[in-house]
Amino acid sequence: MSTAQQNRTYRILIGKPGLDGHDRGAKVIARALRDAGFEVIYSGLHQTPEMLVATALQEDVDAIGLSILSGAHNTLMPRVVELLEEKDASDIFVFGGGIIPDDDVEKLKSKGVRAIFTPGTPTTEVVAFLEQECARRYE
Repeated sequence: MSTAQQNRTYRILIGKPGLDGHDRGAKVIARALRDAGFEVIYSGLHQTPEMLVATALQEDVDAIGLSILSGAHNTLMPRVVELLEEKDASDIFVFGGGIIPDDDVEKLKSKGVRAIFTPGTPTTEVVAFLEQECARRYE
């Protein structure tokens, strides 16, 4: 556990926006984050961006992780970022995972998605990223 993690328990919302009904990857990430000491809120399936942002604000999370396998990532991920900005909560950062073509990764980052993790990414890489990025929120 890192020094930052010892001083603060970071809260992460793992969300499944849209009509995608496959949540195994989201649950794997949620479990890895819990095992690493994060507090994780899992949204369940079929959430709208508005529902996810409302949950993020209510639960006072540090970040929102979006899992999308349906191909709707170019619409749903930027919409969550936009809604956070509209609610003056852009300090809550968004990251994503799922079936995201390489060509779309930079487009999503340019729209405010902090990182994209595709299938096969070691969970340790996601944990390290979140420890670093969450710690930056409190510097």
